[in-house]
Amino acid sequence: MVVTVKLIGALRYLSGKKQLRVTYQNGLSLKQLIEQMNREISGLERTFSDQDLNDSRSNSLILVNGVEVSILKGLETRLNDGDEVVFVPVVHGG
Repeated sequence: MVVTVKLIGALRYLSGKKQLRVTYQNGLSLKQLIEQMNREISGLERTFSDQDLNDSRSNSLILVNGVEVSILKGLETRLNDGDEVVFVPVVHGG
C-alpha cells in the first residue's frame, strides 16, 4: 500500500523533499507515519512535536485527503492505499 505525503514550506526545506511516497504493509496510522518519517528524515522530529514541552502533538496542520485530522481521529486516523497526507507547518509567535 502507498500513501503520498506532501511537505509544505519549512518542512520542504528541512527535508529537502517536496513529496514522498510511503510504502507500508497493513493498517498504518497517521502517528505511525509521523514516527516513520522522523526515523527516516533527520530534522523533522522537532517540527512534528514540541521536545521542550514534551508534547507529542504535531506542530503542523495535517490534512488527509483534504480534511483536517482533528475532524477525523487525530493522530489515530487510519491511512488507506492511495491517501494523500499534507503537512503545513504552523508558525507560533507572541
